[in-house]
Amino acid sequence: MQNLNQTIHDLLQRQLADWETAGNNYAALAGVRVKELDVDGTLYKVQFNPARIVSSGAKVDAKSIKARKCFLCPANLPPQQEGVPFAGHYSILVNPFPIFPRHLTIPETEHVDQRIATRMGDMLQLAQALTDYTIFYNGPRCGASAPDHAHFQAGNKGFMPIEDTWRKQVAGQVGTLGQATLYWLDDAPRATLVIDSASADDAEALFRIIYQNMTIKPGEEEPMMNVLCMCDGARWTVFVFPREKHRPACYTAEGEDNLLSSPASVDLGGVFITPVEKDFAKITAADVRQILSEVCLPPEAFEQLRRQVKEQIR
Repeated sequence: MQNLNQTIHDLLQRQLADWETAGNNYAALAGVRVKELDVDGTLYKVQFNPARIVSSGAKVDAKSIKARKCFLCPANLPPQQEGVPFAGHYSILVNPFPIFPRHLTIPETEHVDQRIATRMGDMLQLAQALTDYTIFYNGPRCGASAPDHAHFQAGNKGFMPIEDTWRKQVAGQVGTLGQATLYWLDDAPRATLVIDSASADDAEALFRIIYQNMTIKPGEEEPMMNVLCMCDGARWTVFVFPREKHRPACYTAEGEDNLLSSPASVDLGGVFITPVEKDFAKITAADVRQILSEVCLPPEAFEQLRRQVKEQIR
């Protein structure tokens, strides 16, 4: 049986050759501009990527979602789009509006809401099968442009700084559950928990405890969070970013204060996406610090979450 990484590589090559929109957008990545910012000792890259206005500017209020066709449902996919089935109820697709040189979208085949509670096992399984990729989940009000349709995304490993730097930023160990250890990072104003595990089952159980101790805000269906997951075939690393807010104040500010930043998993992983050129030119480390301080869990709440989780796994 062909390795899934190779199958997806072949899919990507076919889609870029046969699908003009995807081919043009991936070719445009070669000209994407990037700059680096040091935010209190943590490296962030900023990418100017005009094609991502589709996601960053997405209207995700209930009225707008109801008025549009779901672009992840099989019946509404572009005719050129191919998919590779996974686990009987997902389809692995090439994302035609890429951030990564290899960018995938992995929707559930049925039209069901974006929720992580029952899908963490699927995420770990995807990471084990797609060892060339980091899998990520954006909560329904944490960067997902399709909060009405369950899906993951994936991008080639080594793209987000946190993948390589997290071990140098470990602030402490929350506790251990079986073969899974939970750490927290010294990377404020970002709030980051890291599960390091030799067992998918233990990683899933530890994630469940984190989930159950997070607050669900009024009117929401799940705790606000972004999740990254990667696997080398035998060991999983899961990054959990608890959230406080969907979008920062600058997103809707007027005049010079406006900055179209709608942070999701990739931004929290260390690559801020700016689809507007003026924003790329002006964004500073202070801007990134302010955005993170607004959307990430505040220090007091983050400390309380760690304390509650520790009580249950020590």
